[in-house]
Formats: sequence, structure tokens, C-alpha cells
Amino acid sequence: MRFIFLLSPIWLILAFSACGQSPRVSVDTTEAGIPEVDTLAIYDRMNEKAAAIQSFLKKNPDYHQRHAILIDMRQNSGRFRLFVYDLDSMKVVSKGLVAHGSGSETGYEDSLTFSNTPNSNCTSLGRYKIGSAYTGNFGRSYKLHGLDPTNSKAFERYVVLHRYSCVPDEEQPFEICNSLGCPMVSENYFEELDKFIRSAAKPMILEIFY
Repeated sequence: MRFIFLLSPIWLILAFSACGQSPRVSVDTTEAGIPEVDTLAIYDRMNEKAAAIQSFLKKNPDYHQRHAILIDMRQNSGRFRLFVYDLDSMKVVSKGLVAHGSGSETGYEDSLTFSNTPNSNCTSLGRYKIGSAYTGNFGRSYKLHGLDPTNSKAFERYVVLHRYSCVPDEEQPFEICNSLGCPMVSENYFEELDKFIRSAAKPMILEIFY
């Protein structure tokens, strides 16, 4: 059963105070009830995105140069699909579950739609700057600033990086709860992410892709 996370309009208005290598390899997780995935294809996509971010950072030294957060929305929400990428070694150094917006649901398995429209409750694709931290109803959270036409209204839409108790820590064979468009992670995993963000002297890049 899927649990949909909803906020009343007044809570949404208060969102900034309340929310926001080798041969092809497959990971066999069928014993846990989770279908196999092609990890090489996943890492190929991430490497491509990481390389593009590296090029962007070379031209934009005001951003943190070492790490970036990549979110692959092509993966089922029950799988790890948020990855902290070390851009020096081109390796994943952390991974976790992340929710997508309820408005992105299409009714078809493994198929999502995306939008930059206010009140759509959709996830927006594109590159984001992780902005300042604030404390709201979900504790410490981060404002997000869209850097592409596809997510340019993220700040206006109160799309933020935050934690929520409905998001589990471990992979599972079924989809997790939804947000109103925010990249929403588990309580415990937020603490891990927060260490990377706090340690960065300059704003980090987060990219959501499909």
C-alpha cells in the first residue's frame, strides 16, 4: 500500500518554516522480493551527469567542487536512488531512499511525469543549488534554488530538501510514500546527508534526472 503525504494549503504557505567497470553486473536482490537492477546502467547515467556537473563547476567556482547529490528518478522509489558523488574519485560515497512528488504519479509502474508548475505537487527535473538551512516542522531542512528552466520555480514552490518519518532507511520491494514535490529522505539518512552539506564551505549542487 502506498502512503501519500499531504499538506493543507496553510502548511504549504508556511513551507519554509515547515517543510520544503567491468562486465555488466546485476544486483540480485530477489530473495528480498526486490527485482534485479542493472547497476552498470545506473552508474553510467550517474557518471554522465557527474561529468556534466564537473564542467559546470569549473566555470562556477562559487559552488562546492568536491561532492554533488544525484537523484535518479528512473529508479523505483523503493530503491536507493539518491547518491552523494565524489567528483574527484567519481565514486558514490553515500546512498539512500528519496521520495518524489505525488503529482508525478502516472498510474503506470516505473513511469513518472515532471513539472515546474506551482501547486502541481510534481517533482521538477534539473540542477539545483542547495541553499540556506532553516528549521521548520521537519526540523533542519534546506531551501533549493532551481538553476534550469525545468525547475526555475522551485523556490517559489517551496521545494526543499527535508526529512520525514514515512521514508524508510532500507530498500524494499514496494514504493515508498510521496511528497508534495520535495526530495524527501528518511530521518536517519538526512543526518548523513547533512554532514556532507554542512562540511561544504560553498553551496552544493543537487541534480534530479530521469
